[in-house]
Amino acid sequence: MIKRYANLALIYAVVAMVFGVFYREFTKFNDFSGQTRLSVLHTHYFMLGMFFFLILMLMEKVFSFSGESTGKILIVYQVGLNITGLGFLLRGLMQVWGEQLSKGMDASISGIAGIGHILTGVCIVLLLLNVRKKAA
Repeated sequence: MIKRYANLALIYAVVAMVFGVFYREFTKFNDFSGQTRLSVLHTHYFMLGMFFFLILMLMEKVFSFSGESTGKILIVYQVGLNITGLGFLLRGLMQVWGEQLSKGMDASISGIAGIGHILTGVCIVLLLLNVRKKAA
């Protein structure tokens, strides 16, 4: 599992850097200088992707907490993280393009990001419970 966590940390580091470059170049290309949700994609993928899996790698080394359910929890976690990213990407693209969203579309994009945050949050708690069980 330690190698899997290291590989995932590397993948999310690359994804974070890609989104950082995309944000910078996309806003420059569109002559956009305001605030946009694209700016948080970079940091979300670094913190909730790369750093999260680096910390899991260390905790696995110390506590050997991974069990049968850990893989399923991590799949749901990654789905939640990427759903959150999709919500931020959609919102950011609309902001840069200056598109006025209907109330329904605005709520839908917020809902997408919210569902992703809920999934990641629940999975973090479940993983911490697994760690606590092994640490006791």
